[in-house]
Amino acid sequence: MWMKVFVITFLVLQTFVIAEREHPRRPISPDYKPYKEELSSEYWNKKAENILKDKLKLTSKESKRKAKNVILFLGDGMSIHTVTATRNFLGDSSQQVYFETFPYIGLSKTYSIDKRVPDSASTATAYLTGVKGNYGTIGVTAQVQRRNCFQANDTSTHTESIAKWAQDAEKWTGLVTTARVTHASPAGLYAHTANRDWENDAAVRANGCNNEVNTDIARQLLEWPVGRKMRVILGGGRRNFLNETKFDESGEPGRRTDGRDLALEWLENKRRRKYNAHYVWSKSNLTDASKNSKTDYLLGLFSSSHCPYHGDLKRNNLEERIPSLTEMTEVAIKLLRRNKKGFFLFVEGAKIDMAHHDTRAQKSLEDTAEFARAVQLARNMTSISDTLIVVTSDHSHTMTINGFPYRKQNIFGLAPNNAADGLPYTILSYANGPGYSKTYSSKTGRRNLRYADFTDPKYKYMATVPLSSETHGGDDVGVFASGPYEHYFTGNYEQTQIPALMAHAANIGPFAKRKI
Repeated sequence: MWMKVFVITFLVLQTFVIAEREHPRRPISPDYKPYKEELSSEYWNKKAENILKDKLKLTSKESKRKAKNVILFLGDGMSIHTVTATRNFLGDSSQQVYFETFPYIGLSKTYSIDKRVPDSASTATAYLTGVKGNYGTIGVTAQVQRRNCFQANDTSTHTESIAKWAQDAEKWTGLVTTARVTHASPAGLYAHTANRDWENDAAVRANGCNNEVNTDIARQLLEWPVGRKMRVILGGGRRNFLNETKFDESGEPGRRTDGRDLALEWLENKRRRKYNAHYVWSKSNLTDASKNSKTDYLLGLFSSSHCPYHGDLKRNNLEERIPSLTEMTEVAIKLLRRNKKGFFLFVEGAKIDMAHHDTRAQKSLEDTAEFARAVQLARNMTSISDTLIVVTSDHSHTMTINGFPYRKQNIFGLAPNNAADGLPYTILSYANGPGYSKTYSSKTGRRNLRYADFTDPKYKYMATVPLSSETHGGDDVGVFASGPYEHYFTGNYEQTQIPALMAHAANIGPFAKRKI
């Protein structure tokens, strides 16, 4: 009997050691337990308020100007390395990506409550609601564990987004994204869920949860208060609004199983309430709707899933069918600025992140360049005296720039000197991801990349560790600000501070000037 107990104890200890992956010469990680106070919204709000009080001590000629409008640009996965590489892609190391010209720059910390390296859901909760949550959850405190069928139904765990604060102040709100409009980042504006994947009712049931108890994200966008009041919704994701037995405008089937057509319901609901509303699914539809100066609500879903990469619009002859991020941003601003009380707009360049996951560096930089063009258009369409524009990212990626390349070299090429094994290596590389197959061969070791086709935008760049999808990075990300209270966005701070600063600049929500 004692032998059996010994064996079981030994196996348990071995499992623990393997799970911890501790090396004999590596310092033992300290035991980590989340601070109990981090599980509540009050902790994060109080922390933001204290930092904001310090910011209020700053003096600036901008201090007396309230932001009538706020636009938050989110480059998903846009690490500092991504911005730097985009400079090189645009021409030279001395080149500036447009938003780098903004007068004030800071850094934000991107960790989630349970992970040092976060995802787009937990970070959306942070930079849109001011509260840190757990990986994979949206719009809820860290009391909610991912995929829990019941915890997110407790409304005391729900957080409030800056979109709600804006709506409470009678400002118009909108979102633009190149992802599905139900994806993690835009969902942070209006959704409260234990799982970012619950974009439709079938996905809820796939986790063994009741879709009547857990309202899917698409329904929350159309039925719940914040989503229902969104004046502009532009992006992809038609499949989450349509039943699986139906086909969308491009012939793709829906993913819902409840028999509903949510886009049609959205349109009928708005028109029943006497609003001038339009549902559009192509660039020409969008152009026509934008010409109507009396449009009250606009829903545009331009793809079954995510919108195409920006470079692919031209390469695949899609420019006449699907609008670019810049074109969608222009339409959104034109509609929202009709409100005399101002607006809040969220714009996401989502495909920067998706290209990185595939280690397709060229596509990521192409989308970063387009993202910058959208920022420039927004700054040109608005006044610096009444519109605050903040540009940031939710998290980083593992791409690096290395090898002492010459300034004249193409950023997508090879480093000027070979490695110690006599083989060339790329200037851009990833710590992990599918690019591993382009890096190593099980038979010959490291591959010779001398004749690799780096002009192919689908080329997967070198990666050290084999993974089907490259991971996010845990480093801080940049925050760039222009407009009223722009000087508040300096320093290194929690990601949760971003919505507090924007709200204070606009005099809305719990961080309005009159409440500090």
